[in-house]
Amino acid sequence: MGNVKKFVEEITSMDVDFAQWYTDVVKKADLVDYSSVRGSMIIRPHGYAIWENVRDVLDAKIKETGHENVYLPLFIPESLLQKEKDHIEGFAPEVAWVTHGGSEELTERLCVRPTSEVLFCEHYANIIHSYRDLPKLYNQWSNVVRWEKTTRPFLRTLEFLWQEGHTCHATDEDAHEETKKMLEVYASVCEEYLAIPVLKGQKTEKEKFAGAKFTYTIESLMHDGKALQTGTSHHLGTGFAEAFGIQYTDRNGELQNVHQTSWGITTRLIGALIMVHGDNRGLVVPPRIAPTQVMIVPIAQHKPGVLDKAYELRDQLKKVARVGIDASDKMPGWKFNEYEMKGIPLRLEIGPKDIENGQAVLARRDTGEKVQVRLDELEARIVELLEEIQQNLLKKARELQASKTRTAVTMEQFKKELEQNPGFIKAMWCGDLACENFIKDETGATSRCIPFEQERVADTCVCCGGEAKELVYWAKAY
Repeated sequence: MGNVKKFVEEITSMDVDFAQWYTDVVKKADLVDYSSVRGSMIIRPHGYAIWENVRDVLDAKIKETGHENVYLPLFIPESLLQKEKDHIEGFAPEVAWVTHGGSEELTERLCVRPTSEVLFCEHYANIIHSYRDLPKLYNQWSNVVRWEKTTRPFLRTLEFLWQEGHTCHATDEDAHEETKKMLEVYASVCEEYLAIPVLKGQKTEKEKFAGAKFTYTIESLMHDGKALQTGTSHHLGTGFAEAFGIQYTDRNGELQNVHQTSWGITTRLIGALIMVHGDNRGLVVPPRIAPTQVMIVPIAQHKPGVLDKAYELRDQLKKVARVGIDASDKMPGWKFNEYEMKGIPLRLEIGPKDIENGQAVLARRDTGEKVQVRLDELEARIVELLEEIQQNLLKKARELQASKTRTAVTMEQFKKELEQNPGFIKAMWCGDLACENFIKDETGATSRCIPFEQERVADTCVCCGGEAKELVYWAKAY
């Protein structure tokens, strides 16, 4: 037991120091390693495999909705970036510039893409001419670079992985429909696969994407009561089309500007997964996106027949789950802790006595519960348990979010709720930027979204006491 205790002590308790707990889990669950460039991360096989599973699920959904994958360049000429004024102003502080090629100074600086709107716009201006060319529904899987001041693995790094959809439509209504549709796709991936509940709504003018007509968002609550933006979908209107000359001839032979959208999710989803489901023993990975759903740990594997049986079970169970086996010479206790730390949903233990009794032991990562299962019932029971774990994680996350969502009708109540039980604060707002700024300056909380499902919890603005326009969810955020 001494080794087990020491192993767990290597993770700081989340109740003592949540930020340190997060860093410990990221490192000790073998998700990332730090690189020699500040704020950059090496995504290790376990972390990358989780991202691949998220990517594969989302990629299938993107293709099901009629989109095609493309790839655009990493570099953007400065003159191209300058074409949409609001856009460049929004990104200027985070842009990384290339000034030299080899030993020669470039005649024009190149930006390392922070996002690819302008490149897509340049391309669309070249290929869209007629209403018959619309809609154009493109998506790109790539990396982007944003020169962040403070960084944390997955949550905020200089370089990260993402997908970015960029589409062109004939009408504002079609673009609006696309913006809503893709937000729903993101919400379904978060809730159905990552077991992370989301709030759906619209960003305020202050918080919307630079250059967008409006931004839709999904927001999730982490274990420590801070919010995380888990996906965004932007209706870009015709602003970029006007700046880049993306026009088409309509059915009447008249020139029209296209209406555009863009939308994206990033590797920050893995940060959300850690902070929503993780515990003081490490990572907890929902079965539907777990790279390994069942890890077989042979007990007393030096004894005759044990390893043979373990490999036989692995081959048998591959039909119903993603199965791994650890046949190394490490002690079983070490292996148990290793796979708990990595968040493997189910552990299967099989030893000489189990073989003799025609059974195996299954240990759940979410509850720690152990059950004995007959070998001839193993396949069916594993399928059942994986689904139970998936649903239990979503249920627990929903309960946490509900317990950390409070209503405030005055600033005094707002501050008190935020201090005593950090989480989402539901409060009415007059729509004035001055009140939004005041709330942030006074409390550190930002507007997370104007939810699609509106309630009227008061008639007056929580900040100024003037007439309330709409309900807003507020929170401190990552």
